[in-house]
Amino acid sequence: MNGAEYIVRFLEKKGVDLVFGYPGGAVLFLYDVLGRSSIQHILTRHEQGAIHAADGYARATGKTGVCLATSGPGATNLVTGIANANLDSVPILAITGQVGVESIGRDSFQEADIVGITMPITKHNYLVKELDNLPEALEEAWQVAREGRPGPVLMDIPKNVFTGTADFSEVVLSTRKHKIPFKNGLARQLGRITEVLKKAQKPLLFAGGGVVSAGAWEELEDFTKYTGIPVVTSLMGKGVIPEEEGGSLGMIGMHGKPAANLALSQCDVLLALGTRFSDRVTGNPQHFLADTCIIHVDIDPAELFKNVRVEFPVVSDAKKFLQMLLQVLREEKVSFALEPWLDQIKAWAKEYPLTFSQNSLLKPQAVMREVARQAVNQPIVVTDVGQHQMFVAQHYPVQGRRNFITSGGLGTMGFGLPAAMGAALGRPGETVILFTGDGGFQMTVQELAVMAEYQLPVKIFLINNSCLGMVRQWQELFFNGHYAHSLFTGGPDFIKLAEAYGVKAWQIRKPEETKEIVSKALQHTGPVVVECLVDAGENVLPMVPPGGKPSEMLGRWHGEAHISRLS
Repeated sequence: MNGAEYIVRFLEKKGVDLVFGYPGGAVLFLYDVLGRSSIQHILTRHEQGAIHAADGYARATGKTGVCLATSGPGATNLVTGIANANLDSVPILAITGQVGVESIGRDSFQEADIVGITMPITKHNYLVKELDNLPEALEEAWQVAREGRPGPVLMDIPKNVFTGTADFSEVVLSTRKHKIPFKNGLARQLGRITEVLKKAQKPLLFAGGGVVSAGAWEELEDFTKYTGIPVVTSLMGKGVIPEEEGGSLGMIGMHGKPAANLALSQCDVLLALGTRFSDRVTGNPQHFLADTCIIHVDIDPAELFKNVRVEFPVVSDAKKFLQMLLQVLREEKVSFALEPWLDQIKAWAKEYPLTFSQNSLLKPQAVMREVARQAVNQPIVVTDVGQHQMFVAQHYPVQGRRNFITSGGLGTMGFGLPAAMGAALGRPGETVILFTGDGGFQMTVQELAVMAEYQLPVKIFLINNSCLGMVRQWQELFFNGHYAHSLFTGGPDFIKLAEAYGVKAWQIRKPEETKEIVSKALQHTGPVVVECLVDAGENVLPMVPPGGKPSEMLGRWHGEAHISRLS
């Protein structure tokens, strides 16, 4: 068989049933074989759409997303999506075509050193120059993308490797020697951690995206039920535990919920699972929880001590750690008396609720709350990046597993629409709700064509404030209202634009229209765009100023119309 046939057969054997891509000269041999295989190919309208769709597919299903692109501009159009997946630890196999081996380095037509370009933003990448190396490289790439901390892997394959033939009778199984994981005495550490938790009067569990990657929902639920320790999450950890009374306190950090941030500020022991302690959580890391004992559990040793001081660094995935810790706690019959701590958190939640001013103007928070109220069967919630993303994090109570998809680390505008498309294709029949802004929506709007073609049940709520909302907010708060190039003075008619792609569209102008139009959108069988003309001056509050402590929140406290500091 030739190289292209081997690749397709390999993907089939790995259970890949869906790939995203955009063809071109260097991958025509691969596409010729793919077009006669059992694998469904989704022709996106831009390579960035393909990589973001593979990303959304991977997050929604827990499988490895696969995308294809041709050489040169096709490959370089994947770069943003690869960086996005890398920072959010999403397993993706990106296969790009390359000019023939003899043409590499000659500035050939549509030649680009995509291996060199993506080296800093992939978990690993390969340039396969010889057909004989293809089987082992493919198997290794697949394993690297999935094992340990997941991430994107790129394989760059010259045209002559696709067309060359060899005696490959079967797909090669693993020939790779697994690396021995870094050991730091987890069993011994568990005893010390248990003693710390026994003495804790104000413990707090911080769940990050690593809990999702590890599939540790049941273990987290069992642990919290047994111990009663309250839970906060990062943006990437949103939804790992129900956001309701007795569940998660909500997101912490720059736009975290007040009670969650205050609990973080006052806890005496912080058990952090699968999180990198980004600057949006810590503010100034030099002053982050100086008097708190931090237990940091992560599968990637490089994350330990990288951003914050840690007393107990633990190299483990969240699932295994919670299983082992809970076993020790049960064997020792450890009980926790946390009523004063829990009462204090309830008091904070009552004193500092999430509020927003309601007047004659449509508020994005009101739209999100109404969608959450009417949505049934735990839909998948996807966001783009910006103010609406933070409003969703604050006001939309996500339920269910792998039901919240957002760009966390890179903050990629344009991510939402193709990611929602990938999620819908990965979980057929399930409703996907996308919140996006008028800025990010226009970056990948062409993927509406795919939505319409496959009649995907994606309900798009376009939060239109005629500006780059988060940029405008920062300019208002920290640049004396100098709105330099953040306001849109012109734009498309989004209703006509959606309809031009064959997608049903409605518009909400006034608060009193919200309930009816949200209902119509959710009941519509195919894709739909709901343009929400919201108050352009609405800010995401509370907000911890850059470099501030978690307790130093700005917000509307006690019904005051002006912004005041909590601490």
